[in-house]
Amino acid sequence: MKLILKISLVLTSICLVCAFLLALVYNAAIPKIEANQKQFIQNSIRQLAPEATQQKEISINRTRAWELYEKDSLIGYAAIATGQGYGGQIKIMAVFSPELTQINGIKIIEDSETPGLGSRIRESEFRGQFEKIKVENLTQVETITGATISSKAAIKILEEEASRLRQKLK
Repeated sequence: MKLILKISLVLTSICLVCAFLLALVYNAAIPKIEANQKQFIQNSIRQLAPEATQQKEISINRTRAWELYEKDSLIGYAAIATGQGYGGQIKIMAVFSPELTQINGIKIIEDSETPGLGSRIRESEFRGQFEKIKVENLTQVETITGATISSKAAIKILEEEASRLRQKLK
């Protein structure tokens, strides 16, 4: 009985020390993780809107969005749109015209889609269809064979985000 108690105490102590160390490392890494995420978003916006010289983050309910300026002139909006795909959440960075009637480009930030099928929404062949496309013409985007649900989900996410931004910003 004493042996079982001793082993239990040793294992519990080891678990507590490991949990403490894991929490310590996690808390130390949080600032670096947040800085990397912020840098990734800024790089994505620069990639999709290279003419934007300034970005001003704005808060619209749960949506993260940015006003994009060239010098002092508003040239569009960038937003992170999130929605349900086939395998889980899809996050898309989209750049819209100032009137929010046109999508100037997209970048898939995160997805849980099936590798080789749904994950093909990341490919330039699919993303390229969203360059300079009117929001009302999104139904004309060709879906990916074998990944119809993921393709349609991306289209729906963008339509909903454009509508949400239009309601909140106009």
